[in-house]
Amino acid sequence: MQNFGEAKYLIHAQIKANGVVEKPDVVGAIFGQTEGLIGDSSDLRELQKGGKVGRIKVDISSNDGRSNGEVLIPSSLNKIETAILAASLETIERIGPCKANIRVTDVEDVRETKRDRIVDRAKEILSNMFEETEMEDEEIAKTVKRSFGETGITTYKGLNSGPNVRSSDAILIVEGRSDVLNLLDFGIKNSIAIEGTDMPDQIEDICRNKTVTAFLDGDRGGDLILKELLQRAKIDYVARAPDGKQVEELDHSEVLEALRKKKPVSQIKKEIRLSKKSKTPKDSAKEKPPEQDEPELDEPELDEPELNEIEEKQKTEVQRKLSKQNNGKRSKILQKAKKGLQKAKKSKNKLKTKASQKEQEKKQEDVDYEDNAEQTTETIETEQEPQTIRELYDETLQSVEGTLKAKMLDGNSQVISEVAVRDLAKSIKEGNGSVKTVIFDGVITQRLLDICSDRKVKRLVGVKMGNVSKKPSDVMALTKQEL
Repeated sequence: MQNFGEAKYLIHAQIKANGVVEKPDVVGAIFGQTEGLIGDSSDLRELQKGGKVGRIKVDISSNDGRSNGEVLIPSSLNKIETAILAASLETIERIGPCKANIRVTDVEDVRETKRDRIVDRAKEILSNMFEETEMEDEEIAKTVKRSFGETGITTYKGLNSGPNVRSSDAILIVEGRSDVLNLLDFGIKNSIAIEGTDMPDQIEDICRNKTVTAFLDGDRGGDLILKELLQRAKIDYVARAPDGKQVEELDHSEVLEALRKKKPVSQIKKEIRLSKKSKTPKDSAKEKPPEQDEPELDEPELDEPELNEIEEKQKTEVQRKLSKQNNGKRSKILQKAKKGLQKAKKSKNKLKTKASQKEQEKKQEDVDYEDNAEQTTETIETEQEPQTIRELYDETLQSVEGTLKAKMLDGNSQVISEVAVRDLAKSIKEGNGSVKTVIFDGVITQRLLDICSDRKVKRLVGVKMGNVSKKPSDVMALTKQEL
Protein backbone atom coordinates (compact mmCIF):
# COMPACT_ATOMS: atom_id res chain seq x y z
CA MET A 1 0.00 0.00 0.00
CA GLN A 2 1.20 3.54 -0.74
CA ASN A 3 2.35 5.76 2.13
CA PHE A 4 -0.45 8.35 2.53
CA GLY A 5 0.90 9.99 5.69
CA GLU A 6 -1.68 10.64 8.41
CA ALA A 7 -4.73 9.75 6.29
CA LYS A 8 -7.47 7.80 8.05
CA TYR A 9 -9.38 6.72 4.97
CA LEU A 10 -8.56 6.06 1.33
CA ILE A 11 -11.22 6.62 -1.38
CA HIS A 12 -11.02 4.23 -4.38
CA ALA A 13 -12.87 5.27 -7.58
CA GLN A 14 -12.95 3.85 -11.13
CA ILE A 15 -12.91 6.16 -14.21
CA LYS A 16 -14.35 5.41 -17.64
CA ALA A 17 -14.16 8.05 -20.42
CA ASN A 18 -15.36 7.88 -24.04
CA GLY A 19 -12.18 9.30 -25.43
CA VAL A 20 -8.50 9.75 -24.72
CA VAL A 21 -7.84 11.68 -21.51
CA GLU A 22 -4.78 12.16 -19.34
CA LYS A 23 -3.99 12.60 -15.63
CA PRO A 24 -4.20 16.46 -15.63
CA ASP A 25 -7.62 16.24 -17.24
CA VAL A 26 -8.89 13.97 -14.47
CA VAL A 27 -7.45 16.12 -11.64
CA GLY A 28 -8.86 19.30 -13.19
CA ALA A 29 -12.32 17.74 -13.55
CA ILE A 30 -12.32 16.64 -9.87
CA PHE A 31 -11.39 20.11 -8.58
CA GLY A 32 -13.54 22.05 -11.07
CA GLN A 33 -16.76 20.04 -10.91
CA THR A 34 -16.86 19.59 -7.11
CA GLU A 35 -16.05 23.24 -6.27
CA GLY A 36 -18.87 24.88 -4.27
CA LEU A 37 -20.99 21.75 -4.64
CA ILE A 38 -21.13 20.88 -0.95
CA GLY A 39 -20.30 24.23 0.67
CA ASP A 40 -17.20 26.26 1.26
CA SER A 41 -16.19 24.15 4.26
CA SER A 42 -15.96 21.09 2.04
CA ASP A 43 -14.14 22.75 -0.86
CA LEU A 44 -11.44 20.32 -2.04
CA ARG A 45 -8.74 22.97 -2.48
CA GLU A 46 -9.26 24.30 1.02
CA LEU A 47 -9.25 20.80 2.46
CA GLN A 48 -5.93 20.08 0.77
CA LYS A 49 -4.40 23.30 2.10
CA GLY A 50 -5.50 22.39 5.62
CA GLY A 51 -4.07 18.88 5.31
CA LYS A 52 -7.49 17.24 5.55
CA VAL A 53 -7.19 15.70 2.07
CA GLY A 54 -3.96 14.37 0.61
CA ARG A 55 -2.48 14.41 -2.85
CA ILE A 56 -4.80 12.88 -5.47
CA LYS A 57 -3.25 9.90 -7.26
CA VAL A 58 -4.49 9.05 -10.78
CA ASP A 59 -3.56 5.96 -12.79
CA ILE A 60 -5.15 5.98 -16.28
CA SER A 61 -4.52 4.36 -19.66
CA SER A 62 -6.10 4.58 -23.13
CA ASN A 63 -7.03 1.82 -25.57
CA ASP A 64 -9.15 1.90 -28.77
CA GLY A 65 -10.16 5.50 -28.15
CA ARG A 66 -11.38 4.88 -24.60
CA SER A 67 -9.74 5.62 -21.27
CA ASN A 68 -9.94 3.61 -18.05
CA GLY A 69 -8.25 4.17 -14.75
CA GLU A 70 -8.37 4.53 -10.97
CA VAL A 71 -8.36 7.48 -8.60
CA LEU A 72 -7.05 7.34 -5.01
CA ILE A 73 -7.85 10.17 -2.60
CA PRO A 74 -6.49 10.01 1.00
CA SER A 75 -8.69 11.65 3.63
CA SER A 76 -8.16 12.68 7.24
CA LEU A 77 -11.83 13.75 7.62
CA ASN A 78 -14.27 11.84 9.77
CA LYS A 79 -16.41 9.04 8.38
CA ILE A 80 -19.36 11.30 7.42
CA GLU A 81 -17.28 13.99 5.70
CA THR A 82 -15.26 11.33 3.87
CA ALA A 83 -18.46 9.66 2.65
CA ILE A 84 -19.81 13.04 1.37
CA LEU A 85 -16.55 13.73 -0.46
CA ALA A 86 -16.65 10.27 -2.06
CA ALA A 87 -20.23 10.76 -3.16
CA SER A 88 -19.40 14.13 -4.76
CA LEU A 89 -16.95 12.41 -7.11
CA GLU A 90 -19.77 10.49 -8.74
CA THR A 91 -21.36 13.79 -9.94
CA ILE A 92 -18.55 14.28 -12.47
CA GLU A 93 -19.92 13.69 -15.99
CA ARG A 94 -17.14 14.99 -18.26
CA ILE A 95 -13.40 14.87 -18.23
CA GLY A 96 -11.96 17.32 -20.71
CA PRO A 97 -13.96 17.09 -23.92
CA CYS A 98 -15.12 13.54 -23.26
CA LYS A 99 -18.10 12.10 -21.50
CA ALA A 100 -17.01 10.23 -18.39
CA ASN A 101 -18.28 8.23 -15.48
CA ILE A 102 -16.67 7.97 -12.03
CA ARG A 103 -17.84 5.35 -9.56
CA VAL A 104 -16.57 4.88 -5.99
CA THR A 105 -15.65 1.23 -5.42
CA ASP A 106 -14.34 1.32 -1.85
CA VAL A 107 -13.51 3.52 1.12
CA GLU A 108 -10.62 1.84 2.89
CA ASP A 109 -9.96 2.33 6.59
CA VAL A 110 -6.20 2.83 6.62
CA ARG A 111 -6.02 2.41 10.38
CA GLU A 112 -7.63 -1.04 10.19
CA THR A 113 -5.07 -2.08 7.61
CA LYS A 114 -2.31 -0.81 9.85
CA ARG A 115 -3.76 -2.71 12.81
CA ASP A 116 -3.72 -5.94 10.76
CA ARG A 117 -0.10 -5.35 9.87
CA ILE A 118 0.74 -4.66 13.51
CA VAL A 119 -0.87 -7.94 14.62
CA ASP A 120 0.94 -9.99 11.94
CA ARG A 121 4.26 -8.38 12.70
CA ALA A 122 3.81 -8.85 16.44
CA LYS A 123 3.20 -12.58 15.89
CA GLU A 124 6.34 -12.81 13.79
CA ILE A 125 8.42 -10.99 16.41
CA LEU A 126 7.04 -13.18 19.18
CA SER A 127 7.81 -16.41 17.36
CA ASN A 128 11.22 -15.50 15.92
CA MET A 129 12.81 -13.00 18.26
CA PHE A 130 11.89 -14.15 21.75
CA GLU A 131 13.48 -17.62 21.66
CA GLU A 132 15.22 -18.72 24.81
CA THR A 133 18.84 -17.72 24.44
CA GLU A 134 20.12 -18.31 27.93
CA MET A 135 23.58 -19.81 27.65
CA GLU A 136 26.34 -20.45 30.10
CA ASP A 137 29.66 -18.71 29.60
CA GLU A 138 31.29 -21.92 28.41
CA GLU A 139 28.48 -22.59 25.94
CA ILE A 140 28.79 -19.08 24.51
CA ALA A 141 32.54 -19.51 24.08
CA LYS A 142 32.06 -22.93 22.52
CA THR A 143 29.48 -21.60 20.05
CA VAL A 144 31.83 -18.81 18.97
CA LYS A 145 34.72 -21.23 18.61
CA ARG A 146 32.53 -23.66 16.66
CA SER A 147 31.98 -20.99 14.02
CA PHE A 148 35.76 -20.94 13.51
CA GLY A 149 35.90 -24.73 13.75
CA GLU A 150 33.42 -25.07 10.92
CA THR A 151 35.62 -22.97 8.67
CA GLY A 152 38.73 -24.83 9.86
CA ILE A 153 37.53 -28.38 9.07
CA THR A 154 38.96 -29.77 5.82
CA THR A 155 39.18 -33.06 3.96
CA TYR A 156 42.31 -35.17 3.55
CA LYS A 157 42.20 -38.02 1.04
CA GLY A 158 38.41 -37.78 1.03
CA LEU A 159 37.99 -37.91 4.84
CA ASN A 160 36.90 -35.12 7.21
CA SER A 161 39.91 -33.86 9.13
CA GLY A 162 41.53 -30.96 10.94
CA PRO A 163 43.74 -28.57 8.94
CA ASN A 164 47.03 -29.94 10.34
CA VAL A 165 46.62 -33.64 9.44
CA ARG A 166 48.60 -33.30 6.22
CA SER A 167 51.65 -31.67 7.81
CA SER A 168 51.63 -33.20 11.30
CA ASP A 169 53.81 -36.18 12.23
CA ALA A 170 51.25 -37.36 14.82
CA ILE A 171 47.51 -37.68 14.18
CA LEU A 172 44.36 -38.75 16.03
CA ILE A 173 41.90 -41.18 14.43
CA VAL A 174 38.32 -40.53 15.54
CA GLU A 175 34.99 -42.01 14.48
CA GLY A 176 33.04 -39.15 12.87
CA ARG A 177 32.87 -35.53 11.71
CA SER A 178 31.31 -34.39 15.01
CA ASP A 179 34.35 -35.72 16.88
CA VAL A 180 36.67 -33.68 14.62
CA LEU A 181 34.60 -30.53 15.26
CA ASN A 182 34.64 -31.06 19.03
CA LEU A 183 38.42 -31.42 19.03
CA LEU A 184 38.74 -28.29 16.88
CA ASP A 185 36.83 -26.42 19.60
CA PHE A 186 39.71 -27.21 21.96
CA GLY A 187 42.48 -26.34 19.49
CA ILE A 188 43.27 -29.93 18.43
CA LYS A 189 43.69 -29.70 14.65
CA ASN A 190 45.34 -33.02 13.74
CA SER A 191 42.33 -35.40 13.95
CA ILE A 192 40.79 -37.37 11.06
CA ALA A 193 37.47 -39.25 10.94
CA ILE A 194 37.00 -42.78 9.55
CA GLU A 195 33.18 -42.38 9.43
CA GLY A 196 31.88 -45.63 10.94
CA THR A 197 32.90 -49.26 11.47
CA ASP A 198 33.69 -49.93 7.80
CA MET A 199 37.21 -48.49 7.74
CA PRO A 200 38.15 -46.82 4.43
CA ASP A 201 41.21 -48.17 2.60
CA GLN A 202 43.04 -44.84 2.60
CA ILE A 203 43.47 -45.02 6.41
CA GLU A 204 46.15 -47.69 5.92
CA ASP A 205 48.21 -45.30 3.76
CA ILE A 206 47.65 -42.34 6.09
CA CYS A 207 48.88 -44.30 9.13
CA ARG A 208 51.95 -45.71 7.44
CA ASN A 209 54.35 -42.79 8.06
CA LYS A 210 52.78 -41.08 11.09
CA THR A 211 52.50 -41.64 14.82
CA VAL A 212 48.86 -42.63 15.20
CA THR A 213 46.60 -42.49 18.27
CA ALA A 214 43.13 -44.02 17.95
CA PHE A 215 40.75 -41.84 20.02
CA LEU A 216 37.50 -43.85 20.15
CA ASP A 217 34.09 -43.74 21.86
CA GLY A 218 33.59 -45.65 25.10
CA ASP A 219 30.93 -48.00 23.70
CA ARG A 220 30.61 -51.25 21.71
CA GLY A 221 31.03 -49.38 18.43
CA GLY A 222 34.41 -48.16 19.64
CA ASP A 223 35.39 -51.77 20.52
CA LEU A 224 34.59 -52.98 16.99
CA ILE A 225 36.46 -50.11 15.34
CA LEU A 226 39.49 -50.76 17.56
CA LYS A 227 39.57 -54.41 16.56
CA GLU A 228 39.45 -53.51 12.87
CA LEU A 229 42.17 -50.88 13.27
CA LEU A 230 44.43 -53.44 14.98
CA GLN A 231 43.94 -55.78 12.03
CA ARG A 232 44.34 -53.36 9.13
CA ALA A 233 46.27 -50.25 10.18
CA LYS A 234 49.52 -49.39 11.94
CA ILE A 235 48.53 -47.56 15.10
CA ASP A 236 50.79 -46.71 18.02
CA TYR A 237 48.46 -45.67 20.87
CA VAL A 238 44.83 -46.09 21.91
CA ALA A 239 42.79 -43.54 23.90
CA ARG A 240 39.16 -44.13 24.87
CA ALA A 241 36.36 -41.84 26.00
CA PRO A 242 34.83 -42.71 29.42
CA ASP A 243 32.43 -45.68 29.38
CA GLY A 244 29.10 -44.81 27.75
CA LYS A 245 30.35 -41.48 26.36
CA GLN A 246 31.28 -40.37 22.86
CA VAL A 247 34.22 -38.18 21.89
CA GLU A 248 31.88 -35.50 20.51
CA GLU A 249 30.26 -35.17 24.00
CA LEU A 250 33.46 -34.60 25.98
CA ASP A 251 34.45 -31.23 27.42
CA HIS A 252 37.98 -29.85 27.38
CA SER A 253 39.11 -31.45 30.62
CA GLU A 254 37.70 -34.86 29.67
CA VAL A 255 39.45 -34.78 26.29
CA LEU A 256 42.81 -33.95 27.89
CA GLU A 257 42.31 -36.61 30.57
CA ALA A 258 41.51 -39.30 27.97
CA LEU A 259 44.56 -38.40 25.87
CA ARG A 260 46.83 -38.43 28.94
CA LYS A 261 45.65 -41.98 29.71
CA LYS A 262 46.38 -43.33 26.21
CA LYS A 263 48.03 -46.77 26.12
CA PRO A 264 50.57 -48.31 23.74
CA VAL A 265 49.00 -50.71 21.26
CA SER A 266 51.16 -53.59 22.58
CA GLN A 267 49.56 -53.20 26.00
CA ILE A 268 46.08 -53.13 24.43
CA LYS A 269 46.77 -56.39 22.58
CA LYS A 270 47.98 -57.99 25.81
CA GLU A 271 44.83 -56.90 27.64
CA ILE A 272 42.67 -58.37 24.86
CA ARG A 273 44.45 -61.75 25.14
CA LEU A 274 44.08 -61.80 28.93
CA SER A 275 40.37 -60.98 28.71
CA LYS A 276 39.86 -63.87 26.30
CA LYS A 277 41.59 -66.32 28.64
CA SER A 278 39.51 -65.14 31.58
CA LYS A 279 36.35 -65.98 29.64
CA THR A 280 37.35 -69.70 29.31
CA PRO A 281 38.00 -70.96 32.91
CA LYS A 282 39.86 -74.27 33.16
CA ASP A 283 38.25 -75.36 36.40
CA SER A 284 34.86 -75.94 34.78
CA ALA A 285 36.42 -78.42 32.36
CA LYS A 286 37.89 -80.50 35.21
CA GLU A 287 34.59 -80.83 37.02
CA LYS A 288 32.58 -82.42 34.19
CA PRO A 289 33.56 -84.41 31.08
CA PRO A 290 32.99 -82.80 27.67
CA GLU A 291 29.91 -83.78 25.66
CA GLN A 292 30.32 -85.79 22.49
CA ASP A 293 29.23 -83.00 20.10
CA GLU A 294 31.31 -80.15 21.57
CA PRO A 295 35.04 -79.49 20.90
CA GLU A 296 37.36 -79.02 23.85
CA LEU A 297 38.31 -75.35 24.40
CA ASP A 298 39.93 -75.41 27.83
CA GLU A 299 43.20 -77.41 27.58
CA PRO A 300 45.75 -75.51 25.48
CA GLU A 301 48.58 -77.43 27.24
CA LEU A 302 47.80 -80.63 25.25
CA ASP A 303 49.65 -81.48 22.03
CA GLU A 304 47.28 -79.78 19.59
CA PRO A 305 49.37 -80.19 16.39
CA GLU A 306 49.53 -83.94 16.97
CA LEU A 307 45.75 -84.12 17.47
CA ASN A 308 45.12 -82.04 14.35
CA GLU A 309 47.34 -84.38 12.33
CA ILE A 310 45.44 -87.45 13.56
CA GLU A 311 42.07 -85.93 12.74
CA GLU A 312 43.26 -84.78 9.30
CA LYS A 313 44.49 -88.27 8.46
CA GLN A 314 41.24 -89.84 9.60
CA LYS A 315 39.15 -87.37 7.60
CA THR A 316 41.26 -87.85 4.46
CA GLU A 317 41.04 -91.65 4.79
CA VAL A 318 37.24 -91.46 5.09
CA GLN A 319 36.91 -89.32 1.97
CA ARG A 320 39.22 -91.59 -0.06
CA LYS A 321 37.38 -94.77 0.88
CA LEU A 322 33.94 -93.26 0.41
CA SER A 323 34.81 -92.31 -3.16
CA LYS A 324 35.67 -95.97 -3.98
CA GLN A 325 33.17 -98.00 -1.97
CA ASN A 326 29.47 -98.50 -2.58
CA ASN A 327 26.71 -97.39 -0.23
CA GLY A 328 26.61 -100.75 1.52
CA LYS A 329 30.20 -100.42 2.79
CA ARG A 330 30.08 -96.72 3.76
CA SER A 331 28.58 -97.34 7.19
CA LYS A 332 31.48 -99.66 8.18
CA ILE A 333 34.09 -97.17 6.97
CA LEU A 334 32.48 -94.30 8.81
CA GLN A 335 32.15 -96.53 11.88
CA LYS A 336 35.92 -97.09 11.95
CA ALA A 337 36.62 -93.41 11.30
CA LYS A 338 34.33 -92.48 14.14
CA LYS A 339 36.13 -94.76 16.57
CA GLY A 340 39.49 -93.37 15.44
CA LEU A 341 38.30 -89.83 16.05
CA GLN A 342 37.02 -90.76 19.48
CA LYS A 343 40.42 -92.19 20.38
CA ALA A 344 42.03 -88.93 19.28
CA LYS A 345 39.60 -87.03 21.47
CA LYS A 346 40.41 -89.28 24.41
CA SER A 347 44.09 -88.38 24.05
CA LYS A 348 43.12 -84.75 24.75
CA ASN A 349 41.51 -85.82 28.00
CA LYS A 350 44.43 -87.86 29.37
CA LEU A 351 44.63 -85.55 32.39
CA LYS A 352 41.14 -86.62 33.47
CA THR A 353 40.71 -89.13 36.30
CA LYS A 354 40.42 -92.80 35.46
CA ALA A 355 36.81 -92.84 36.60
CA SER A 356 35.95 -90.04 34.17
CA GLN A 357 37.78 -91.86 31.33
CA LYS A 358 35.89 -95.09 31.90
CA GLU A 359 32.58 -93.29 32.10
CA GLN A 360 33.34 -91.44 28.86
CA GLU A 361 34.43 -94.61 27.04
CA LYS A 362 31.33 -96.47 28.17
CA LYS A 363 29.08 -93.62 27.13
CA GLN A 364 30.82 -93.43 23.74
CA GLU A 365 30.57 -97.18 23.11
CA ASP A 366 26.83 -97.07 23.88
CA VAL A 367 26.43 -94.29 21.38
CA ASP A 368 28.46 -96.23 18.78
CA TYR A 369 26.27 -99.35 19.12
CA GLU A 370 23.11 -97.29 19.01
CA ASP A 371 24.31 -95.51 15.87
CA ASN A 372 25.11 -98.86 14.17
CA ALA A 373 21.68 -100.24 14.91
CA GLU A 374 19.49 -97.25 14.05
CA GLN A 375 21.25 -94.85 11.67
CA THR A 376 21.36 -95.33 7.89
CA THR A 377 24.38 -94.62 5.76
CA GLU A 378 22.91 -91.31 4.58
CA THR A 379 22.26 -90.10 8.15
CA ILE A 380 25.84 -90.82 9.25
CA GLU A 381 27.18 -89.08 6.15
CA THR A 382 25.13 -85.91 6.64
CA GLU A 383 25.69 -85.60 10.41
CA GLN A 384 29.23 -86.92 11.16
CA GLU A 385 31.32 -85.40 8.40
CA PRO A 386 30.24 -81.75 8.87
CA GLN A 387 30.71 -82.12 12.65
CA THR A 388 34.32 -83.35 12.12
CA ILE A 389 35.10 -80.39 9.83
CA ARG A 390 33.57 -77.89 12.26
CA GLU A 391 35.73 -79.34 15.05
CA LEU A 392 38.75 -78.88 12.80
CA TYR A 393 37.80 -75.23 12.12
CA ASP A 394 37.20 -74.58 15.80
CA GLU A 395 40.57 -75.99 16.86
CA THR A 396 42.35 -74.05 14.10
CA LEU A 397 40.58 -70.87 15.23
CA GLN A 398 41.74 -71.53 18.81
CA SER A 399 45.32 -71.88 17.61
CA VAL A 400 45.32 -68.40 16.04
CA GLU A 401 43.10 -66.64 18.58
CA GLY A 402 44.92 -63.79 20.31
CA THR A 403 47.81 -63.87 17.79
CA LEU A 404 46.28 -61.59 15.11
CA LYS A 405 47.20 -64.21 12.50
CA ALA A 406 45.31 -66.13 9.82
CA LYS A 407 45.63 -69.63 8.38
CA MET A 408 44.67 -70.46 4.79
CA LEU A 409 43.53 -74.01 3.98
CA ASP A 410 43.15 -75.87 0.67
CA GLY A 411 40.27 -78.08 -0.49
CA ASN A 412 41.50 -80.94 1.74
CA SER A 413 41.57 -78.65 4.80
CA GLN A 414 45.38 -78.71 4.82
CA VAL A 415 47.13 -75.51 5.99
CA ILE A 416 48.82 -73.83 3.01
CA SER A 417 50.18 -70.72 4.68
CA GLU A 418 49.96 -68.52 7.77
CA VAL A 419 49.93 -64.70 7.50
CA ALA A 420 49.30 -61.67 9.70
CA VAL A 421 45.71 -60.47 9.73
CA ARG A 422 46.91 -57.09 8.55
CA ASP A 423 48.06 -58.69 5.26
CA LEU A 424 45.12 -61.11 4.92
CA ALA A 425 43.20 -59.20 2.23
CA LYS A 426 46.33 -58.79 0.13
CA SER A 427 47.27 -62.48 0.50
CA ILE A 428 43.82 -63.67 -0.61
CA LYS A 429 43.89 -61.37 -3.65
CA GLU A 430 47.34 -62.62 -4.68
CA GLY A 431 46.46 -66.29 -4.13
CA ASN A 432 46.56 -68.82 -6.98
CA GLY A 433 43.04 -70.13 -6.37
CA SER A 434 44.04 -73.06 -4.14
CA VAL A 435 42.76 -71.38 -0.95
CA LYS A 436 39.27 -72.65 -0.08
CA THR A 437 39.03 -71.82 3.64
CA VAL A 438 40.40 -68.88 5.65
CA ILE A 439 40.47 -68.99 9.47
CA PHE A 440 41.69 -65.82 11.22
CA ASP A 441 41.76 -63.96 14.55
CA GLY A 442 39.57 -61.00 13.66
CA VAL A 443 36.20 -59.59 12.70
CA ILE A 444 34.47 -60.72 9.51
CA THR A 445 33.83 -57.61 7.37
CA GLN A 446 31.99 -56.90 4.15
CA ARG A 447 35.29 -56.21 2.40
CA LEU A 448 36.77 -59.61 3.31
CA LEU A 449 33.60 -61.43 2.22
CA ASP A 450 33.65 -59.67 -1.16
CA ILE A 451 37.35 -60.52 -1.68
CA CYS A 452 36.70 -64.19 -0.79
CA SER A 453 33.81 -64.30 -3.26
CA ASP A 454 36.01 -62.88 -6.03
CA ARG A 455 38.83 -65.38 -5.33
CA LYS A 456 36.52 -68.44 -5.00
CA VAL A 457 37.18 -68.92 -1.27
CA LYS A 458 34.29 -71.05 0.05
CA ARG A 459 34.53 -70.51 3.83
CA LEU A 460 35.58 -67.56 6.02
CA VAL A 461 35.92 -68.28 9.76
CA GLY A 462 36.49 -65.43 12.24
CA VAL A 463 36.01 -64.51 15.89
CA LYS A 464 33.01 -62.21 15.37
CA MET A 465 30.72 -60.88 12.63
CA GLY A 466 31.18 -57.19 11.84
CA ASN A 467 28.92 -54.75 10.01
CA VAL A 468 27.96 -56.90 7.01
CA SER A 469 25.11 -55.64 4.86
CA LYS A 470 25.07 -58.40 2.20
CA LYS A 471 26.60 -61.86 2.49
CA PRO A 472 27.75 -63.41 -0.82
CA SER A 473 25.83 -66.58 -1.58
CA ASP A 474 29.01 -68.48 -2.53
CA VAL A 475 30.88 -67.81 0.74
CA MET A 476 30.01 -69.44 4.10
CA ALA A 477 30.80 -67.11 7.02
CA LEU A 478 31.23 -68.77 10.43
CA THR A 479 32.02 -67.22 13.82
CA LYS A 480 33.44 -68.72 17.01
CA GLN A 481 29.96 -68.76 18.58
CA GLU A 482 28.47 -70.66 15.61
CA LEU A 483 31.22 -73.28 15.80
